[in-house]
Amino acid sequence: MKRIHLMDELRGFAVFCMVFYHGFYTLAFLMNQSWGEWLYRFFMPAEPWFAGLFILIAGISSNLTRSNLVRGVKLLGVALLVTLATAIAVPQELIVFGILHFLSVCMIAFGLVQLLRRRLGRTEEPPFRLWPVVVCAALFLVTRHLQSGYLQIPFLLRVTLPSGWYQSWLAPLGLPGPGFSSADYFPLLPWCFVFAAGTVVGRLAKAGKFPAWTYPSRVPFFSFLGRHALLIYIVHQPVIYGAALLVQALATRG
Repeated sequence: MKRIHLMDELRGFAVFCMVFYHGFYTLAFLMNQSWGEWLYRFFMPAEPWFAGLFILIAGISSNLTRSNLVRGVKLLGVALLVTLATAIAVPQELIVFGILHFLSVCMIAFGLVQLLRRRLGRTEEPPFRLWPVVVCAALFLVTRHLQSGYLQIPFLLRVTLPSGWYQSWLAPLGLPGPGFSSADYFPLLPWCFVFAAGTVVGRLAKAGKFPAWTYPSRVPFFSFLGRHALLIYIVHQPVIYGAALLVQALATRG
């Protein structure tokens, strides 16, 4: 199957943005740099967009892998190691259900759906239809404020949810309790709808029906980042934190 380099490049761009965003966060809240906080808050509105792009591409890619179950279980192991590492090294920045936890659960769920289809004898891939993508987009908009306590149909209706529904053990679903905290938090609702939309679009990728201009590589740097996204995610925060500590130590000596 011909590689779709545009997906690598878009994933790489999203990772590039994420690294800088987390760097600004580290400068602002761990190094107490006011200019870092200004940059962090300036770029904050863009964060859901590049995170959503990353999740959408992960959903598309799930159509192109041999086993989403194996891939998801491996990623879940990495995610749990991230939780353990942050609990030991920087407990104030503990990651309980971050983007790796989220993606691993989505991959496992999608892998189970694929397995069920095979068990039922449905070996042919369903054709691409636009309406499931539209439904996923609508459900994302309705549930995107779930963790803030309400559902919303844009410009029409807001439904406040009972406070009793919000418990810490329901945080992965998108219903965090008052005491829940995670430095990186991507709950299943609303983000699972972005991943699901990606799995639908991915049917076109698997069938080789993406536009011809999506296949050639145009930005090798972003393509490289996209192909090594997981490794970059694992190492970037320790590197940023270590570099910030070094700069702070040198500034103090000076």
